Amino acid sequence: MHKAILFDLGKVLVPFDFKIGYRALAGSCGHSVEEVRRLIAETGLVHPFEKGLLEPGDFVRRLCSALGSTMAYDDFCRAWSSIFYGQLIEDRVLASLKERYRLLLLSNTNVLHFEMIRENYPLIKYFDDLVLSYEVHSMKPEPAIFHAAIERAGCRAEECFFTDDIALNVEGARREGIDAVQFESPEQLEREMAARGIAW
Repeated sequence: MHKAILFDLGKVLVPFDFKIGYRALAGSCGHSVEEVRRLIAETGLVHPFEKGLLEPGDFVRRLCSALGSTMAYDDFCRAWSSIFYGQLIEDRVLASLKERYRLLLLSNTNVLHFEMIRENYPLIKYFDDLVLSYEVHSMKPEPAIFHAAIERAGCRAEECFFTDDIALNVEGARREGIDAVQFESPEQLEREMAARGIAW
């Protein structure tokens, strides 16, 4: 029997599009959207930032330098976090699940993105705990982040149900004994949960 439900954040609860952020940053540096994407990737800064190995100020300074941008810190943060829009899983579903299960958020994210989520998405209130890559210094599909999630769930791995839009993350969770499925849509997730006796 499942005792804990673990949700990924991006493209499961909240859709996002990196191109929105690239466009916002492009306006400040004279590069095309594709050039912004390439320059950011070439810095190699995003991965360590999402593992909490870089301070926000250092990350912003170094990324602005790579882009040739003179954006102020707050302006950069707004552009960087403009990627999120809408909501995929309704509040009523999360509220219903919370009545019967321990709910955890399990996300590869960074402090700037998550500050924006906290400020703009009340759905965070439904979660009993947050397992965030930049806080636990590990990213899916690494074993350590799943171990942290299982510990905070307060039950056995097989009593946890997890959904993520990325197949590699689902496979990583399964290797640690978690019952996991790849997210495709709210309707598909409801069917997967119903097959396991997890009622919305």
